[in-house]
Amino acid sequence: MQTIGLVGGMSWHSTVEYYRVFNELVAERRGGHASAKVALQSLDFAEIRECQVNDDWDRAAQLLAEAARRCERSGADLVLIGTNLMHRVADDVQAAIDVPLLHIADAIADAAHERGWERLGVLGARWVMEEDFYVGRLARRGLDVVVPGAADRTEVDRVIFDELTQGIVREESRASYTAILERLRDAGAEAVVLGCTEIELLVRPEDAPLPVIASMRTHAEAAVAVALGDRVLI
Repeated sequence: MQTIGLVGGMSWHSTVEYYRVFNELVAERRGGHASAKVALQSLDFAEIRECQVNDDWDRAAQLLAEAARRCERSGADLVLIGTNLMHRVADDVQAAIDVPLLHIADAIADAAHERGWERLGVLGARWVMEEDFYVGRLARRGLDVVVPGAADRTEVDRVIFDELTQGIVREESRASYTAILERLRDAGAEAVVLGCTEIELLVRPEDAPLPVIASMRTHAEAAVAVALGDRVLI
């Protein structure tokens, strides 16, 4: 079994879920007392959030690259960034390490193609919904991407940072997200990417009017497939 390196803490609420899924999947596959081999670096999200707010992506890249190098020195055979948004600095992180970085958008694209979906809605932080590093990467993998309108993007981003990354789950926010998902469905989305790992804490399958791709779980499943030799990263 290979060792999964995880750069987490962005926020810790979703990092807990990554760790749980890694171990549940390995136990399911291997049986007995089997569990995942994980090298975890959990960052202080307050520092990362300050970088985001101040548009200081160079500092953010430095922090994540240093954490990824620590994962590698701890024996990681592959590295994951445990957040959608911070894949904005994924190229810098990959350049800093000698093992593969498993990009979350690639895991999502693979899952969409496996299910035969061609047009995906995307919910996430505003950078995720608006910038090329994420929706562009999905498009380059042959997917048509639709994002919410401006007002809905503002609401999605607000709920993520004012509530979900602080562990707050509100029913009114769940209802708001469900309405946004309905509008994405009406815009032709066949499925929607929950493109912030914390959204999975809010939107349950029964809340969604169309199929969802849970980014955290999809990313974690892809990592376990690599770790157990079912998938090869180049």
